[in-house]
Amino acid sequence: MTTSAKPLSVAVIGAGMAGRSHAAGYRNVNTVFGAGLPPVRLAAIADANVALGEDAARRYGYEKALPSWEAVAEDPTIDAVSIVVGNDLHRPIAEALVAVGKHVLCEKPLAGSLEDARAMAELERGADVVTAVGYTFRRSPAIAAIRDHVHRGEVGDLTLFSGRYWCDYATDPNGPLSWRFKGGPGSGALGDIGAHVIDAAEYVAGPITAVSGASLSTQIPKRPLPLGAVVGHNAAPVSDEVGEVENEDTASFTARFESGLVGTFSVSRTAFGLPNGLSFDVLGLGGRAAFDQHRPAEYLFDDAQPEARTRGVRQIIAGPQLPYFAGGYPMEAPGVGGGNAEMFTYQARAFLDQVAGGAEPLPACATFADALRTMEIIQAVVESSRNGGAAVTVPPAA
Repeated sequence: MTTSAKPLSVAVIGAGMAGRSHAAGYRNVNTVFGAGLPPVRLAAIADANVALGEDAARRYGYEKALPSWEAVAEDPTIDAVSIVVGNDLHRPIAEALVAVGKHVLCEKPLAGSLEDARAMAELERGADVVTAVGYTFRRSPAIAAIRDHVHRGEVGDLTLFSGRYWCDYATDPNGPLSWRFKGGPGSGALGDIGAHVIDAAEYVAGPITAVSGASLSTQIPKRPLPLGAVVGHNAAPVSDEVGEVENEDTASFTARFESGLVGTFSVSRTAFGLPNGLSFDVLGLGGRAAFDQHRPAEYLFDDAQPEARTRGVRQIIAGPQLPYFAGGYPMEAPGVGGGNAEMFTYQARAFLDQVAGGAEPLPACATFADALRTMEIIQAVVESSRNGGAAVTVPPAA
């Protein structure tokens, strides 16, 4: 482990929108919570799009931009690395970084295929470094508070979980055929955004044991080929030639949890007017809670108040009473907002807490094994869809 006397040197592989979120998170880790980390050296951002990497390095204060992930692996001064590139590249990059003793925080989904994900989980079992996965929504103060309500029994025995992740980034049929539209069933909306809502469901309500009733569909089957690099979900120049979309735009399924709880799920990247619509409701015999990422600094809560006249759903405004808020915001007062950038900071801090072995670490990040489990659930959804919605058992958690 890295000692507290030695600066931690970090790098980010990938300079797109998620890569920049990781870069900003590392920049801010020593501004939040206690004085548990050594100084953090912002060493490098690597991207094959050199201009994009140089711009990100300049914006977030990194020492240099590198043209390849191999250059990061070969730099002996770098301790910890975020992998934020196309899913198919996760496995070879992680294997190379772990082989040279670097700690790895990998974006979700864990890999481009279940085979690669299993290999990465096996890699983790034999690794002498920290390996983690970026399920950023675990760092939402509101979601963490809802989890606490559930785990303390404050909503009673659970009766229903309803989770949705509806986005509109793929509604334009003239949007370029980027890597997000390549890969087989399960690697589209289900793997991209569904991974988050599946993880959030298990984080709040416990393990999923089976899925059924699955349906996958593609609303835009062909897209124009890009003429150059595509960054994130941005528009890009396209040619007159089109290519086949290889994965799903929309997916829905039901799930059975280990507790007997029933869950319903739907995900879509063609949901008009919803830029980042992760939301869920969790209901129990004694209460309910709801979260909507479009209103990230609050959640709704209802329980069996003693006085029936005053019962009803109430809006809980994020403040120092919620997880992560105290020590995590410059202005520690309710109603000051919060959102995506803070969650990436808390995630980066948790990862580096694990690397440095701090005295008061944040809750640890999800592991490669956790992310493999999510991909096994996704594969079960695909199998259910292929078999007319038949029930498919999910392998038990390792």
